Formats: sequence, structure tokens, C-alpha cells
Amino acid sequence: MIRFAIVGTNWITRQFIDAAHETGHLRLNAIYSRSQQQAETFAQDYPCQHLFTSLAALATSDEVDAVYLASPNALHCEQAMLFMSHGKHVICEKPLASNLHEVEQMIACARQHQVILFEAFKTASLPNFNQLQQALPALGPLRKALFSYCQYSSRYQRYLDGENPNTFNPHWSNGSIMDIGFYCLATAVALWGAPQGVKASASLLASGVDGHGSVLLDYGDFDVTLLHSKISQSLIPSEIQGEAGTLLIEKLAEMQSVTLVPRGGTSTDRSQPQHINTMLYEAQAFVQLVRQRQVEHPGLETSRITAALLTEIRRQTGVIFPADGCAV
Repeated sequence: MIRFAIVGTNWITRQFIDAAHETGHLRLNAIYSRSQQQAETFAQDYPCQHLFTSLAALATSDEVDAVYLASPNALHCEQAMLFMSHGKHVICEKPLASNLHEVEQMIACARQHQVILFEAFKTASLPNFNQLQQALPALGPLRKALFSYCQYSSRYQRYLDGENPNTFNPHWSNGSIMDIGFYCLATAVALWGAPQGVKASASLLASGVDGHGSVLLDYGDFDVTLLHSKISQSLIPSEIQGEAGTLLIEKLAEMQSVTLVPRGGTSTDRSQPQHINTMLYEAQAFVQLVRQRQVEHPGLETSRITAALLTEIRRQTGVIFPADGCAV
């Protein structure tokens, strides 16, 4: 049984804990919060023996084998390196860090201390992602792809009302491309690796982060358009076009369904049933890496390429984070 701790006590942490316990190989053993009262309140729903208000104390605890990080993006690098330097495996919410420099530091730290570093990008672990990969040859030569994730943020009205929620605050390394746009970008990288070129545009809010944007990835004979927004809503599926047909993807991040439409033929549903908590599959992937002590795994390169692209996209669109320093 892998004993894990959580850093961050929000809704996504609850979803991960449920998924982790569903694997049968992970057990919540520690909760970190800056507030003892908040840790105790969280433990009422997820009982565990060990509560911490000190990250350093958690890092040195022998009651924990791994840590799930769901803290703000700007804190990922420092916190992950603290835990990894004390021999803890880390599964870190996406994006892995604020920029490429931080991600490279984290990967080097994982290698130095021979622990697992895993970015919690669930899409690439889903059964329907595998179905998508298997269906790609049926399209013939690829020509176009459109990956769209545009969702009006529940926090946008707070921003318009003059508040400064984390999701629109550059201090926490946030914004549209770093949040839901990440799914579009990382999915392209997981499928096809690094593109030959990237062109990006975005509309920046007064806070300095992007509210929405578009990215064009050049893969030579085909290109991939990414549409992302936290201030508008899209109702269209994503798609991959080839000379012989098209693949339609409902709700890209969840890969809710995958439909193959041959040119001039009849569409077929290539989807598989998926667990209602789609974080289960990333938790299972993490367990496998930890059990096999597979410090070097393909996800590290996917994370590095994605971070490099995120950093370049922000350079092109003028989004700068305090965490960047001279890195961007």
C-alpha cells in the first residue's frame, strides 16, 4: 500500500482521493493545510492519522511515501522539489510548473533522488485516449486537427466584480492556456510530440493573464489548432481530420466519446466505458510507476515539451508571471 499525503484541500483533491482509494493501492495517510482547523475539517470527510501545517515536517515524515500536489501553479516547483529531495514520490496537478526552467529543475531533482515525478494530466491515461490512438491509422494521412476547450469560468464574475481570484491572477501562474488550454496542448503533444513550429495569439485581461486564445501547431504535413477560453463557452467537439476520414472527440479533457467517421462511410463509436471518476486512470498509472520504480518514463518528456510550448506561447502573447524571473 502506498501511503500518500495531499497538499491542497479543494474539490479536485477530493476527486483524486476518491480515485486513489479506488485503485486499492493508495491510502491517504496525511493532510497538509496552512490552517490546522482547515486540516481537521477536511479530515472529517477523509479521516487520516496525520495532519500537518508545516511542509518541512511533512517532507521529513516517515509516514508518507508519496505526495499529491494540488496547490497553486506557482508553488508546484518549490514544493515538489522539497518532497522529492526527501525521497517522496510526487504526483503534481497540471501544469507541472510555471515555466520550462522550473520543469527541468523538477525532472533533474526526481532523477537525482530516484523518485517518481508524474504530472496529473489525466487525458493521456484514459481508455478512450488509447482508443483514439488506435483509430488514427484509419484516417490515412493526417491534415488537420482542432482541439477546443472553452468554458466560461465560474470565477469570472468575481473577477469582473473587482475581486482577484487565483484563476485570473498572474501571481499564481494562472490564466486560460495554463488551465483548460493545457488539455488541448498536452493532448497534441501526447499524440504527436513536439511540433516544428508554434504561433499563438491571446486576449489579455487587465490582470495580465490571458482570458482566451488560439494556438497553431505546425507538424509539417498537418497542423493542429487549439482554441481555449475561460471567458466564453464552446459547444463544438474536437476533431482530427485525415484524407480517409475524421475522428470526433466529445469533451476533450475527459475523452467522453470517440467517433470514427470514414469519408463517404458510416460513423462508428470507438468509445469504451470509463469510470465516472476519470482521475482513476492517472492514479493507476502513478501506482504502476511507483511499484516499478520507473523514474524514467515517457510522461517526463511529454511534460517537458508541453512546458516548453507553454513558455513560448506566453512569450508570444505577452503573459508574464512573477515566477518567470529571467526564464521567459
